Amino acid sequence: MSIFSIGLSGLNAAQNALNTTSNNISNVYTPGYNREVTILGEGRGDGGVRVNDIQRQFNQYVASQLNASTSASSALRTYGNQISQIDNLLADREAGLAPLMQNFFSSLEDLAGAPSDPAARQGVLGTAQTLTAQFRAFDSYLQDMQQGINGQIHDEVTQINNTTEQLATLNREIALARARSGEAPNGLLNQRDQLVAELSERMDVRLVIQDGKSYNISLPNGQPLVSGTNHYKLEAMDSPNDPQRTILGYRDSGGGLVALPENTVKGGTLGGLMEFRTETLDKTQNQIGQLAISLAVGFNEQHAKGMDLAGEPGGDFFEIGEPVVFGHSRNSADIAVEASFDATDIGALRATDYSIRFLDGATAEITVKQGGERFTQPLDGDLLSFGGITLSFTDAPQAGDRFEVQPVRRAAQGFETAFTETDQIAAGLSGATGDNENALALQGLQDKLLVGGRASFNQAYASMVSDVGNKTNVVQVNLEARQGLTDQLRAVQQSESGVNLDEEAANLLRYQQFYAANARVIDTASTLFDTILGLRS
Repeated sequence: MSIFSIGLSGLNAAQNALNTTSNNISNVYTPGYNREVTILGEGRGDGGVRVNDIQRQFNQYVASQLNASTSASSALRTYGNQISQIDNLLADREAGLAPLMQNFFSSLEDLAGAPSDPAARQGVLGTAQTLTAQFRAFDSYLQDMQQGINGQIHDEVTQINNTTEQLATLNREIALARARSGEAPNGLLNQRDQLVAELSERMDVRLVIQDGKSYNISLPNGQPLVSGTNHYKLEAMDSPNDPQRTILGYRDSGGGLVALPENTVKGGTLGGLMEFRTETLDKTQNQIGQLAISLAVGFNEQHAKGMDLAGEPGGDFFEIGEPVVFGHSRNSADIAVEASFDATDIGALRATDYSIRFLDGATAEITVKQGGERFTQPLDGDLLSFGGITLSFTDAPQAGDRFEVQPVRRAAQGFETAFTETDQIAAGLSGATGDNENALALQGLQDKLLVGGRASFNQAYASMVSDVGNKTNVVQVNLEARQGLTDQLRAVQQSESGVNLDEEAANLLRYQQFYAANARVIDTASTLFDTILGLRS
């Protein structure tokens, strides 16, 4: 190889190195860009240099760790944002239920002191109306959160499907690029890895690299989302057990829409939303409902023992919503179910939902949703009683029929006073004007263990506030720890794959000198060539 050819190879290598450095600098702020390095090697034959590869600095192991940590951080952040809203709602000293319940029972103390006083009676009715209105407001706020999560799930599924479609497209484009040139274009590889990172922020996924080239993406349960050049869409659908609840589904080989268990999705924004809904939002709604029902049923039972100012027996003081029952979409028939509270067993009422599956036409297997325990209960004619509620079936259930029971979830929605006339308050056990015995008994309910048979009203509410507050703190602590790990992994990833402007500026100078030196070699070769030609003349 001539000196001219050697210099030309060096000039070409320097040009490639300068191009690579320039590309690094121009993409310093491009999301997902991985720094490139020009790999030089000795030329074939008699010398010179050649460009072996333009290599991107990407570590798959670090990237996988970072994606997993990012997914966990995203889930905790989403969970924390949601639960902090409930924490602020419950712990508000002015808008919370604790001071309103205290005001209500204080008004009963005033009534006991002056049972026929219109002002005292109006005080009881007014504080009761304020209390029930706040229960309804809490229920409305929490139900708005439920609907908001449904909407967010729809949005997340749309974004996930768009991302998986792009990944399948990139798999195809990368395969075509490899077939044409024998090498995969770094730009497309960067785009694909960036999409995987973005997908990990939305949900935890499993990545398998097929033949070291094509990306296959699946859910933790193995359900495929991307397989080579094919992608499979998730669908946001109504739960077959509860049409008010949005869950994930997928199309099976026959085209049918199959519901995924809610715990299938872990991590990411989507996983955080679903985990928050199951662990905290459902539980809080049920606890609010249980508290409202326990207060209403217990108070009504005692109120009915008294007499109002007209000498009439006390009627219901409060009205309250009834249990809600949903039949599974695949039940053998559209069986109507009427549900009611069992006032004689209200202490057994729990802050939970139930799933019912009939083993045959006479026996039901009941699963407690918050806790997971199971038990069987036989039908008594067309009635099924458990946990402080009674279900009445219009038709005989068949083996395999399923029902979702929400005894207390939306009870607070219908919580209100049953009358507006103060004379109807049954303050005494007789029609005597000064009789305050029932008012004293009603006031004494404040300290009775009427909530689940284990707690007073204030104790139950305080426990709820404490539970949510503790969970909020735990999520925040876990988020800080996980975010610290994520930041460390991102620093490791950037140290290897990120662009350092100082380093690239030094490379520019280095490769400029490299280019100039090789240009000098060519210039020298040209001078020598001219000298040789001059000797011939």
